[in-house]
Amino acid sequence: MFISRELRKKSIAEYLLYMWQTEDLIRAYGCQLSRIRREYISRFSDYTDEQKEELTDWFGDLIRMINQEGKRESGHLQINEVIVSDLNDFHHQLLQSSKFPFYNSEYYRVLPYIVELRNHGSSKDDNEIATCLSALYGVMLLRLQKKEISQDTNVAIKEITTFIGMLSDYYIKDKTEGLEFE
Repeated sequence: MFISRELRKKSIAEYLLYMWQTEDLIRAYGCQLSRIRREYISRFSDYTDEQKEELTDWFGDLIRMINQEGKRESGHLQINEVIVSDLNDFHHQLLQSSKFPFYNSEYYRVLPYIVELRNHGSSKDDNEIATCLSALYGVMLLRLQKKEISQDTNVAIKEITTFIGMLSDYYIKDKTEGLEFE
């Protein structure tokens, strides 16, 4: 939870990827708070009892949401989906503005990869930003499993990372300072 707070301030994309990983972690523990407390939180030896309790409460809230939203098997929490939707709306604002030519340029550099991802299995219902985030998350999982990633995929992920990083930076800047679009 403490990581999520910092990530949300620093990088909304990293925050989302962390939250998706947390959703999967909760599922891996069978959505059981007692197991998460015993087998996961207990390993945080540098945390105080109060911090562990706060973390336990946070996981408890997430488990409750997962259960209420019917996401025990798969899918993302509504709170995370709203952020993806906000990011997508913000992405369109940036594209429509003439004040962000580097963002536009990066988007058109990444667009062929987005199209390819959609043609090869990514949900066609996902918006472009969700498609990019899903690709980043998928590669992150492959790396955690120490699976080989093709050269073509590495090239695509490098471009997508740059694009999503730029979007995330603009998003945080807009939330903290405000951006002028025209």
